[in-house]
Amino acid sequence: MGLFLSSYENRLDTKGRVSVPAAFRSSLIDEKFSGVVLYRSFTHNCIEGLSMSRMEKMANAADKMGVFDNDLDDLSALLFADARPLQFDVTGRIVIPDELLKHANITDTALFVGRGNSFQIWNPSDFAKIQQSSLTNLHKSRPSLKISE
Repeated sequence: MGLFLSSYENRLDTKGRVSVPAAFRSSLIDEKFSGVVLYRSFTHNCIEGLSMSRMEKMANAADKMGVFDNDLDDLSALLFADARPLQFDVTGRIVIPDELLKHANITDTALFVGRGNSFQIWNPSDFAKIQQSSLTNLHKSRPSLKISE
C-alpha cells in the first residue's frame, strides 16, 4: 500500500460526486477493493478515509480487545458501524453520504488531506484553522520522530 501525501481540493458536482485525487487512487492500486472506506472522525469535524486493507488491520487490532470491553463497544459503534465502503466509478469519483458531509461541514468543496497510511476530508476553511493551530503547537513542543532502520 502506498502513502497518502499532500492536500488536494476538489469540488462536489451537482449529483454529490467528488473525484478522489489521482495520487490517492494510485496509492490504492494494489488493493483488492477498488475504492475507499470513510467514517466520521471522532476527534475532529472531518471525514476519515483509508483503504479496505487498513480497515481490516483496524478490525484485527479490535479483535485483540476484550470481548466485553466497553471501549470495544464504543469503537465498534463509532468506527465499524459508521464506516462506508465506497467504490470508485470509472472516473475515480465517489459519492460521500450526506451524514458524513454534514459532520464535516462540507457543502461544495472538499479538501483531501494526506496522513500517511490514511487521509482526511475537510471543509477547506475548517482545515486551514486546524493546520495553523497545529503549526503553532508544533513550534512550541518541537516533537521528535524516532525512525527505526
